[in-house]
Formats: sequence, C-alpha cells, structure tokens
Amino acid sequence: MATLNSAFSIAAGALQAAQSAINVIANNVSNANTPGYTTELPQWQENDTVNIAGICYGQGATMTGPSSQRDLVLEQRIQQQTQLQQDTEARYTALSQLQSIFGSATSTTSSSLDIGQSITGFFSALSQLQGSPSDPSLRQSVLTAATTLVNAFQAASSQLSSQQNSLDHQAATIVSQVNSLTQAIAQLNGKISEMSPNGDAGQLEDQRQHDIQQLSQLIGIHQIRNEDNGLTITTSSGAPLVVLGQAFPLSASLSGGITHIYDNQGSDITSDLAGAGGQLGGILTVRDQGIPQMQSALDTMAYDFGTALNTANHAGTDANGNPGGDIFNLPATSAGAASQISLAITSGSQIAAAASGNGASDTSNLVSMLQLQNQVIVGGVTASSYYSSFVSSLGSLVSQVSTENTAQQASLTQLTTQRDALSAVNQNEQAAMLENLQQSYQAASKVFTILDTVMASALNLGIEAAVS
Repeated sequence: MATLNSAFSIAAGALQAAQSAINVIANNVSNANTPGYTTELPQWQENDTVNIAGICYGQGATMTGPSSQRDLVLEQRIQQQTQLQQDTEARYTALSQLQSIFGSATSTTSSSLDIGQSITGFFSALSQLQGSPSDPSLRQSVLTAATTLVNAFQAASSQLSSQQNSLDHQAATIVSQVNSLTQAIAQLNGKISEMSPNGDAGQLEDQRQHDIQQLSQLIGIHQIRNEDNGLTITTSSGAPLVVLGQAFPLSASLSGGITHIYDNQGSDITSDLAGAGGQLGGILTVRDQGIPQMQSALDTMAYDFGTALNTANHAGTDANGNPGGDIFNLPATSAGAASQISLAITSGSQIAAAASGNGASDTSNLVSMLQLQNQVIVGGVTASSYYSSFVSSLGSLVSQVSTENTAQQASLTQLTTQRDALSAVNQNEQAAMLENLQQSYQAASKVFTILDTVMASALNLGIEAAVS
C-alpha cells in the first residue's frame, strides 16, 4: 500500500506541476501585447529520491516557478543605444525646423524672410536707381527694398528666439517626466528588493525595465545593479536619480531667461546634460549651442552689412544736397543687431547717390555703394557669400545629424530584434509548449486511472473488479 500511496503522490504532483506550467503559458499568451512583458518559462526540479532497503525510489518532479527569459546585458545595450538615437532625433527635429527659417542656399523661391534674396533685391534697386537718380519712384523702390531687408533680419532673429523658447519649454516638460519615471523606478526597486532580492522578479522587473527604457528616451543615464536586485541610476555625468528605493528629483528654473536644470543638491547640471543622450540631451544641444551660434552669425551679418552701407552713404550727398547719413539704425556692437536693425531714413531722397558737391544727377557715390555687393564686407567674404555659406553649413549639419540618426536607429532595431527573439512572446512556441504540457497532464491522469484499477484489485484480493 505504501508503494501505491507513493505512486498516487507522484501522479498528483505531476498533475499539479503540469497545471502550474500550463498557467505560466496561459499568462504568456494573455500578455503577448503587454508593453515590456518578458516571456516566462516553467522551471522543473526532480524531487529528492527515497532509499528503501538500498533501492532508490523516485518521487516525481515539482515546478519550482517561472523564469523570465531576460538578458540584462542586452537590455542595457538597448537602453544605451536608445539614448543615442533619441538625442540625434531630437537634434534633427529641432535643426530641421531652424532650416525652414532660412530656406535653401540654392532656393529660387521668393520670400520676405529670405535674407539672401533681400540683399540681392536691395542691390538691384540701387542698380535701377543708377539709371535715373532723380526718379522719386526709383528712390522709393530702394527704401522699400531696405525695409524688406530689415524685416527679413528681424523676422529670422525673432523665429530663432521663438524656436529657442519652444525648446526651453520642452526641456522643462522632460524634467517633469524624468522625475515621474524615477519615482516609479524607486518604488519598484523597493518592491523587488523585498520580494525577490536574489533572483529575477518577473513582472515587477518587466515594469522596471519598461520604465528604464522610457527614461532612456528622455535623458542619458548610467545604471548599477545592487546586491539586493535593486538599481542605482545616475545621469551620464553622475548626478543621482535613483538609489535603491529613493528617487532624487531634478529641478528646473529660469536663469537669465533660460531654463536651467539642477540636481538634488542644487548644482547646475545643464551643460552636463547637453549632448549626453536622450531627448533632453539633443534639445539642450540645439538650444544652448546651435541657436546661439546661428543668432551670432545673423547678428554679425546684419551689423557688418549695415555698417558698410552706412559708411558708404555718409560719403555722398542725397537728393536734397545734404550730406548722407545712416541708412540703418544699429546697436553699438554686433550683439543683437539682427533683431535691432531698423531704417534710419524715412524717404528715398535720403539715399546719397551723388558724390559730395557733384549735384543731384550724379551717381558716383551710388557706384561705390553698388560695388559693396562684390566686396568683402561680412566676415571676410561678400554679404551674399556669407549668407550662402551660413545656409549651406546649416543644411550640412542637418544632413549629418540625419545620417547619424539613421545609423543609430538601424543599430537599435537590430538590438531590439535580438531582445525580442529571446524575450518577446512567440505564439507558435507557446502553442507547442501548451500541447506538450497537455500530453503530460493526460499522461499523469492515465496513471491515476491505472492506479485506481490496481487499488480496486488489491482491495478485492486479486479479483478483477470494474472501477467507475
């Protein structure tokens, strides 16, 4: 009877283990579309044998629990690649928007914001005036062209500032999202350390990995795994974000009209975050480096061009016989020139076309002004060449960042495919495993039927009896 009881126990254990394994597979199937879910596989362990009279008797098997199919090294590689890809994607998006302000260096489309065409239009108006310097309508055309040029400088500068403000708001929003995720990760750290300090934490760890992946999209991070299965997460420069069960939020506040980001100790880490990964890294790079460089180049162009034209106009006499004055109002230095440039003249008659003392019909000074079109007056080159080089450089930068992002996205896709091959739920594999487990369950059930027959025969002293 002891042997029959042991057999019943083994069969019951087999049924229970098969049922538990079936539950694991069913859970996989139900979570196939759950973001961040990692496939779990049932783990089996042979029970200790029993030694009776020198003979070892097996005691069946037990399912020790599900094991997540997770590669932590691969997960970290994906997170690192995500940081790089999101950084360049954010930069590309921002730079593309900036490029649209200036158009293409080879564009033939007329636009009031196209500084290059406005410069060409201004010199064209001066050239037409050369043919009839006393014609009021032609002088008015010069005034209109100068107004168009001023408006183009101001509009471009204004749009650069607008884009910078937009990126500034995005940076502040991302800081808030980072803090929400680090708080969630810290809470998961505490639960995981308490429930599973020495092994995989299953779906809790799935959620933590999913949150870390989301965090990697926002900011550049480093992570260190602790002994109790917790994580320490810092920024790329080492500022703590999560230490075990505690989150260390970042803060954002205005300084000099720009949002600066501070760690939990109050240290300004804005420059450390720029280019350090994630959307925040890309946004800060364009906001704090790209746009100021473009604004400086635009200011230089407005200041140098305006100064050259003012100097040339001073050398002549206007239509009323008065000494020429400034055509453009400019600040004392180039800083802010693109936004502050304005017309200093109110009438076309103030264009000093004539050389001093030569009369209103003279165009000697106008010829000198026209020669500025082909002279080195802005940054060591002509005004048109300077602007063309500026736009071309911006286009090259956009192309370069786009190429980097494409390569990084391809690498990220490859890593994600590797991870999914290991960790994602494969419905076909799950169906095959379910079929095998069903057969195991049926086999264990058959053992019960056989044991019932044997037990009935034993109780009836060997007389075969039907078992219902």
